[in-house]
Amino acid sequence: MATDRTPSSHRREPSLHPSPAVSHRSSFAENLRGNPRRMPSFTGGLNDLLMYPPTKDGAESRFRGRDWRSVQVSEIIDTADARFVELDTSIEETTKLLIRSGSPNVVLVRESHKTKTCIDTFDYSDLNAYLLLVLGLSSPPESQDMVRRARGGEAIPLRDLLHHLGPREPPIAMPRTADLTRAMEVLGSGMHRVVITKEGTSEAVGVLSQLRLVRFFWDNDQNFAATSDLYARSLKELQLGTKDVMSIGGDRPLSDALLLMHEQGITSLPVLDAQRNVVGNVSHVDVRLLTDTSSIPLLSSSCLHFISVILSERGLEDGKDSYPVFYVTPLSTLAQTVAKLCATRSHRMWIVDQQASPSGSVPPSPGIVASSGPPGTPMARRASHDIGSTAPPTIIPGASLSGRLSGVVSLTDILNLFARASGLSPCDPDEIRKRRRRSSSSSQRPNLDSVRASMERPRGDSSAGRSSRSTSSNRVVA
Repeated sequence: MATDRTPSSHRREPSLHPSPAVSHRSSFAENLRGNPRRMPSFTGGLNDLLMYPPTKDGAESRFRGRDWRSVQVSEIIDTADARFVELDTSIEETTKLLIRSGSPNVVLVRESHKTKTCIDTFDYSDLNAYLLLVLGLSSPPESQDMVRRARGGEAIPLRDLLHHLGPREPPIAMPRTADLTRAMEVLGSGMHRVVITKEGTSEAVGVLSQLRLVRFFWDNDQNFAATSDLYARSLKELQLGTKDVMSIGGDRPLSDALLLMHEQGITSLPVLDAQRNVVGNVSHVDVRLLTDTSSIPLLSSSCLHFISVILSERGLEDGKDSYPVFYVTPLSTLAQTVAKLCATRSHRMWIVDQQASPSGSVPPSPGIVASSGPPGTPMARRASHDIGSTAPPTIIPGASLSGRLSGVVSLTDILNLFARASGLSPCDPDEIRKRRRRSSSSSQRPNLDSVRASMERPRGDSSAGRSSRSTSSNRVVA
């Protein structure tokens, strides 16, 4: 298979196994006092990583010569991914397990310890919804009693909380003896994960996520002819991705980004500078950095500042520098795109139109302002804001190497492509996306109207306006 990968680079691709947990939350505040030291040859190393993502270690021999349609779900899942909490488990304990467990970033909820039937799930979107409730950024009247209890330090069990978190995808179950065609059609239609059960029962034995399935095909691409020929083709040639992208300006408060993700039922947002260059990414997984009271002031800080915090925290956790490989171009091959998704364990990559070569010199960007125009149009209506001590985007590693936002490509798009190339008939993922956004939007309460009204969405883009609400210092999650 012909791809753009480097020949002998000795690079290692991070595995999908859980990353080390954040064991000492008190260290987070200390991390804000200084930046991690960067490794030598930063520019060269970053350029290399951006242009030539990590390569694979090799295909698994047990799948060689097999048709992927004959592979059973049980052959590619890890039973350790089935992590349970009960309805009586507190939100604090549930959050600790979610953070500690890592990928696939979900906890299964069961009635009691006597059963393994999954009746609900808890993920980072739910944690984000809980934080917004307790901090007073989303306060439906029927949730006031629960909010009062949480602020008073009471341990809130999941059975008292889940119905306050807004619409969520109900768990979809699939027996472990099912073949991958069933999983491909479901996940390629837009569902983020399926719960795997023991055949003939409702006992959950694992979780199959979109990322795990994409990673399986990436690791075994030479074994499966139906999909292997696609990797050398560009996103433009494959007509992969969508231009319907929501974004947020780098000077907007983090609280606006969290509200926008919650309201629109999305899991991440690109952060843009004044010229609509992608300077960072805020994901719902990043709310794990907001689960103690010392980090609450970050909600009123800019998204750009939060990106620097994310990079600092990742570097200190992983013991190495952290590079933001969160974008591709229309000319990027599918191989490059999938490699970046797997290496960063991301759900999507932002598509950018690069104005200059990554190896070239790019002048510093001006102060961050709210972007309100589509790519290629004058920014006449752009409203500038002085962001004080917030650092310019050029100090964010790789910010000057990206480009102007033009679209997004997700795991859903890739799995849908694989399904169609294999003769399957997945549902249109755009319909599920629209349904998810309609469901999330209809659940919002009047006090979110100010944020909604401040958002502009010209031709597929949305920049969230600054929220006038103050943050709270109440106890959130221990």
